[in-house]
Amino acid sequence: MNVLVYLIPISVFLGGLGLAAFFWSIRSRQYDDPEGDANRILTGDYDDHPKED
Repeated sequence: MNVLVYLIPISVFLGGLGLAAFFWSIRSRQYDDPEGDANRILTGDYDDHPKED
């Protein structure tokens, strides 16, 4: 039972750290364009051969 004195604050700290990382990712606009990469791969703009000038 004495180990709970250590485990509970550690788990609360790690949970808060994860929550802070999640809010940081939202504020830094990490989730603004989730469909962009999925649609970008389907376009024909990028080909195996580079465009010739």
